[in-house]
Amino acid sequence: CFPSIKKYKSNSLDFAKKLLFEKKVAVVPGRAFGDEYDSYIRISYANSFENLSKAILRIKEFLQSLDKNV
Repeated sequence: CFPSIKKYKSNSLDFAKKLLFEKKVAVVPGRAFGDEYDSYIRISYANSFENLSKAILRIKEFLQSLDKNV
């Protein structure tokens, strides 16, 4: 999954770090695939359904907190 984070006016590395430290969810910064993808993150779904469900909820909480600041 390769969603855009452009709305949040953050580069992919900073976004990924913040998500990891605040919500303990790891994603790959889009810039790892080239500079033109710096407004995207890579989400892998190679995990258990239980872990993915938890991660989705954490990402949702994280995005909601960012939406308050956009």
